[in-house]
Amino acid sequence: MNTALPLGKLNYSLFESLLKQFGTPSDPRVIVGPGIGQDAAVIEYPDRYLVTKTDPITFATDNIGWYAVNVNANDIATTGATPKWFMATILLPEKKSAEEDVTHIFSQIDEAAKTLNISVIGGHTEVSYRLDRPIVVGSMLGEVAKNKLVKSTGAKPGDVVILTKGIVIEGTSIIAREKYDELLKKGLDGQFLDHCKNFLHKPGLSIVAEALLANEYEVHAMHDPTEGGLTAGLFEIAYAAKVGMLIQKKDIPIFPESVRLCKAFGLNPLQTITSGTLLIVAPKTSSAAILSKLQEHAIRAVVIGEVKDWAFGLKISDSGKVQDLIHSAKDEITKIFK
Repeated sequence: MNTALPLGKLNYSLFESLLKQFGTPSDPRVIVGPGIGQDAAVIEYPDRYLVTKTDPITFATDNIGWYAVNVNANDIATTGATPKWFMATILLPEKKSAEEDVTHIFSQIDEAAKTLNISVIGGHTEVSYRLDRPIVVGSMLGEVAKNKLVKSTGAKPGDVVILTKGIVIEGTSIIAREKYDELLKKGLDGQFLDHCKNFLHKPGLSIVAEALLANEYEVHAMHDPTEGGLTAGLFEIAYAAKVGMLIQKKDIPIFPESVRLCKAFGLNPLQTITSGTLLIVAPKTSSAAILSKLQEHAIRAVVIGEVKDWAFGLKISDSGKVQDLIHSAKDEITKIFK
C-alpha cells in the first residue's frame, strides 16, 4: 500500500531520486537547472542570463497576492538578478469565492509588483473544485549580467555565512494572521498580534534590496530560506556546493515576537518558514564590506558561521557543544494547520 506523503516539501532523498530520473535539461543554454538548493533556473542569452522561478503560496491565505510576488522575486534576487516580470495562476475555491476576494488578490499582486518595479505580464484565474482556500502559483522572470550571476553551488571552505534581519519573519506573520483568534484565547494581546501580522511589511518579506546590494561585492552563494526554515536553507546551500558548515547558535538573530508565537504552538524557530531572511555566503575578504553596505541601508546583518569542507558535515555550536544541525524539508508551520 502506498504511504501518504506528509505536508510540505518532498523529502530530499525522494526529490533527488526524481531529479535523477526526470530532471536533466536537454537544452545546452540551461546554465542552472533543477536541483536541491537550486531555487531558480538560468538560461543563457547572447548578452545576459534570463533567470526564472515558480513558487506557490499554500500556507497563507491573507495577503496571498503579496506573498506570491515577493517570495518569487526573492529567489530571482538570490542569483544576483533583478526581478522583472511576473505571472500568476490563481485558483479559487468553489462556493466560497466572491468578486471581492479575487479583486483583493489582484490588488495585492499589483501593489507588491509596483513596489518592486515588476511588470505583471499574464497568468490564469479560475474557480476550482475541492479547494478549501485560495492558492496562488507565481512565476517570476529576471535578468542578470553574465559576470554577476551567483550560483547556490558556489560556497567554498573558508567562506563566512551572513544572515540578514532575523529568522521566522514569514512564519511570524502567518501564525498571527492564520491563528489570530486562537492566540487571543491563549492570552496574547491584540495589539501585539497586529504588530506580528505586519511582519509581512516590517521587517518585510522582500530580500531583493539586500541581495542586490551584497552582489556589488564578491559573493559565492545566496539563498532565501523558506519552507523548513533556517536549517533547511543552510542544508540546501551546503548540499548544492558539497561543503560543510559550522553555525554559531548564539549569533542567530531571532525576533522576540517570533520566539513567543513559536512557543505558543511548540514550534522550533530554526525550522519554521522564514522568507524575508537572506543567507549570504562570501569570502572573508569581502564580508566586512558587505556588512558595512547593508548597515548603511539600515539592513541588519550578522555573521552566523563559516563554511567547512564536505567531510566536516553540517554542525551547530550551542553553548560550546558542537552537534549535528538537524534539518527537515517538512516545515514546523504545518503543525498549526492540523
